[in-house]
Amino acid sequence: MAFRRSVLALGAVFPLFIPGNTPAADDQQKAAAVKEEDGKFFDAEGNPTFKFQNDGTVDWYTFSGYRRYHSDCHVCHGPDGVGSSYAPALATTVKVLDYPNFLAIVAEGRKSVVGGKEVVMPAFGNNKNVYCYLDDIYVYLRARSVGAAPRGRPPKKAEKPDAAKAYEASCMGG
Repeated sequence: MAFRRSVLALGAVFPLFIPGNTPAADDQQKAAAVKEEDGKFFDAEGNPTFKFQNDGTVDWYTFSGYRRYHSDCHVCHGPDGVGSSYAPALATTVKVLDYPNFLAIVAEGRKSVVGGKEVVMPAFGNNKNVYCYLDDIYVYLRARSVGAAPRGRPPKKAEKPDAAKAYEASCMGG
């Protein structure tokens, strides 16, 4: 949580997602889980990532991200992150949008002009149903963006880790 606050504070000071300064496209190799802490997986750079078992079981955070994405994000960004006529395909966008920028955009929102029209991503930093699950949503979209997760509800999921239960209770105020 402290890292997330630091990223958001830096996002207010430094320009985000500057053309020509975009990160290299994510892929399954970069997204590979190399570390696990309390059921949550991280890549070599310390970013949250997914872990699928050979039998198709997804980690809890990917499954939770699927649920949270379809609860709050799919209305604009389409089912499974494929986009809509209203908002871009996040399964494509996350491939070139790094974790800190993802956090900042979702928390703070963003305005831009596309095709001569102003488009607005509202800020969700005060919406606990989104903010408390940002890592989960990111992990799910990352799995979709690199082709690791197919469309649709994951058929099998790992049990919810105690650390996820504790974080959820503290973030939601329970």
